[in-house]
Order: sequence, then structure tokens, then C-alpha cells
Amino acid sequence: MKVLFATSEAYPLVKTGGLGDVAGHLPLALEQLGAEITVALPGYHSVLSKMATKVVAYASTSHGYALIREARLNSSGPRLWLVDHPLFSERPGAPYIDEKGEPWRDNSVRFGVFAQALAKVSAGQTELTDRFDIVHCNDWQTGLIPAFLSTESEKPATIFTIHNLAYQGIFPASCLETLQLPGELWSPLDGLVFHGQLSFIKGGLVFADHITTVSPSYAKEILTDAFSYGLAGLLNHRSHSLSGIINGIDTDEWNPQTDEKIPHIYSADNLSGKIKNKRALQKRMGLVENPKQFLIGTVARMVEQKGIDLIVDALPQLMKMPIQLVIAGTGNTAFEDALRDAMKKWPDKLSCHIGYDEELAHLIEAGSDTFLMPSRFEPCGLNQMYSLMYGTPPVVSRTGGLIDTVTDTTNTTLKAKTATGFFLHSMDITGLVSTIDNALKIYQQPNIWKSIQRNGMNQDFSWQHSAKEYIQLYKKAIE
Repeated sequence: MKVLFATSEAYPLVKTGGLGDVAGHLPLALEQLGAEITVALPGYHSVLSKMATKVVAYASTSHGYALIREARLNSSGPRLWLVDHPLFSERPGAPYIDEKGEPWRDNSVRFGVFAQALAKVSAGQTELTDRFDIVHCNDWQTGLIPAFLSTESEKPATIFTIHNLAYQGIFPASCLETLQLPGELWSPLDGLVFHGQLSFIKGGLVFADHITTVSPSYAKEILTDAFSYGLAGLLNHRSHSLSGIINGIDTDEWNPQTDEKIPHIYSADNLSGKIKNKRALQKRMGLVENPKQFLIGTVARMVEQKGIDLIVDALPQLMKMPIQLVIAGTGNTAFEDALRDAMKKWPDKLSCHIGYDEELAHLIEAGSDTFLMPSRFEPCGLNQMYSLMYGTPPVVSRTGGLIDTVTDTTNTTLKAKTATGFFLHSMDITGLVSTIDNALKIYQQPNIWKSIQRNGMNQDFSWQHSAKEYIQLYKKAIE
């Protein structure tokens, strides 16, 4: 089975979010199951400047030729194709935004060219002899690939994965002419039109043979108006071709038994190292080193999606409780400033790191007693899985991938030994505070708490499970 895995980012070459993690690890797991994977990525300046490549093909686009350069994702990983076009290769900086944090004004052209080149390759319209059974596209940046392929008589099967429906790639209608899109694609019902504009994501949603999301619960949520961002009608129309496959995590990178980023390793059978990590976290963050204090950790983008505003609003009540709170992340400056002010008000109970620090992120997972993740929506989520691996029962909202990976602590689940975390009673201050209070009461019962910790640590969130489901989906799409 030959698969072209098209993505706009892939760890460790380029990563801005969860898509980078997926594209960096899922192809490896797919290859281990026997699939032959080629990862296709834009030839960003930052990537080409540090890799040795060879040109294997040319592809014509609406804005000149793109070179297809070949390399390896890593020494033992899949083949890598980089689409080298001046709009990528001659522009230093972030993949999607400029130095001011604004989207590049020509993103429609950049990712339109990317899609055109890969459509030409997979349709056999270059000198390459490679033929693919599947083209697996990811998020709006690749959405036009299935659209372009829909006009071809000979083409591989296509899969389109939604990692976050909030990002859709919406551009002015003039892009139709700019990208030389076939006129038959310009339709609001079965084409690329979305409220009079060009929608890249509709290319995947309308024309791919199958659509996936990154968790089963999110696949259900996006069929509703509350989560569909105006696409509920289309998604319900295609619901028979829609499914959710939960993401995995890198269990080599995130493993408390081998983690080199934490001072003390530990396991489900011996949790003594976790208590030592708690002291290390308290010391690093300037909090009183008290192993009995209930320590709550949060690592997140400081945006409303992650519920950071809910945490800020709940601080006056939380700070009255016998807890400590550590928060790390960056994002909305208003939230950053609010947390800085809150630290001055409660210096002995609250400590924040504004910015991202990978080592600190690992220490927070390893040293916290519980991990707070009150997301308003979460297509899959990774931190709750990290938390479960690290014996840090998460407090989460009842949405998306959080539903699929966390089991709420109730009398029934405690008796069945399946409890792994806590769902917010409601998405407001009262719900957050009462759920944390409930977790605190159970934390004060060490035997029960250790049972919940071990339930989570004994789960398997490796990419092998996801890869097996994708292999079955590929076979179905080919048939």
C-alpha cells in the first residue's frame, strides 16, 4: 500500500501545533505496519536550509514550476518530498504568519501551489513513475488536493483529516482566477464556495473519498451547529463517509520511566520519583516545597479555546483552597497580563511562566498532582494523555478527544478500577471549582488516588492503535 501523506508541518522539521506531532509520528507507525509512506511537505526556507535533498521532478502550477525535492524525514523514517517553490523556499519565517503575527497575505497562493503540485504528482502528470493508492490530506492547507484530483479520470483514493475545524482557509473569490481553478469547482453546494468566498477546507470535505477527525467524539460534535463553524449541513450530508480516529502520543518522548527532561524517573509500580519531581517543580516555580500540598498544573495556549479565561475568573475562589497552581503558556496578552497580576496577589499559591519551555512542560506533567484542562472544544488533545501517562489525573471538560481518553471518577468507575480523571461538572466557575474540590477530597485518600493514577498510567496511547485504524480505512477507501 503506497500512501502520499500531505501536510503543512511535520515534527521535527516544522511544528506549530498538534498537526506537526501527528505528521511526525503517524507515518512512522504506518510504515511499521507495512505501508509505504511518502510525506509531502512545503519546502520552507527553514527546512531546505538544513537538509540535503535531490530534485526528482518538476510540477507545473498556476505560478510557475515547483521542484519536488527528496530526502528522509529521519534516518529510518519515511521518504520525504519537499515542494520547493519560491513562495516557500525564499521566505524565512513562520509557516503561516509574518513577524507581526498576521497571516501571510499570499497564503492562498502558497498553499494553492502546494496542492497543485501534489495533485499533478499523484495524478501521474510528472516524470515520476510513483503511483499511490492513497493520498492522505491534512487540514485546509491540503484541501485543494482532492478538489484538483476530482477532475482527473485516473487518480488515487483520498482521505482528508480535520485536525481543527476552526481553521478553514477562507480567501476572496478572486483566488479562483488567481489559482486557475476549474470552473466546475466554483459551486456553493458541491464545490469550493463558502458565503461567496473560496474555502480550501471544502476541497477536502466535498471531494475526499473519506473524511476523518482526530477523535470519535469530535466527529460527532462537528455535525452540530455549535462546533461546525457553518459547515454542519455539508458534514451531515457526508456523515456516512466521516469517522474519528483518536491521535496517539510519542511514548518515547513522553514516558516517566525514561524521560530525560525530568529530574526523577518513576513508574506505576514505584511512584516515589513523582513526589521528588513535585518538590523540584515547587522549587523551580518559587512555591513552598510541601509534598502534601495539592499541586495543580496547566500547560496551554492562553486562548479562550483552552478555557484560560475560566481559570483566571475562578482564581479568587481557587486561591482560598489548600492548593498551589502552576501555569505555563503564551497567547492572548490580556490573559498573560491577568496572570502576572494574579501572581503578585497570591505569590505563595500561584506561579506562572509566560512562554513555552519544553523541559518545564515535562516537569509540570511529572510534578503536578492533577492537570487542569478546561477546553471549550478539543478535537483530540495531547496533554490529557501525557497526564495519564505521568500519573497526573486530569481535570477536563466533557468535549472532543477528552471524552474519548479520560474516564470520570465515580463510585461505579472506582469500583470497576477504570477511573482515570475528572470531568468538569459544568463549564463555568462553579463547575470548575467544585470539580477541583472533589479531586482534592479524593487526593486526601492516598489509596484511592494511587489507584486512579495507576489506571491512567497502565493505558496505551501509542501511535500503533491509530495506525491500525488508518490502515483499515485506507483499505476501505481503495475498495
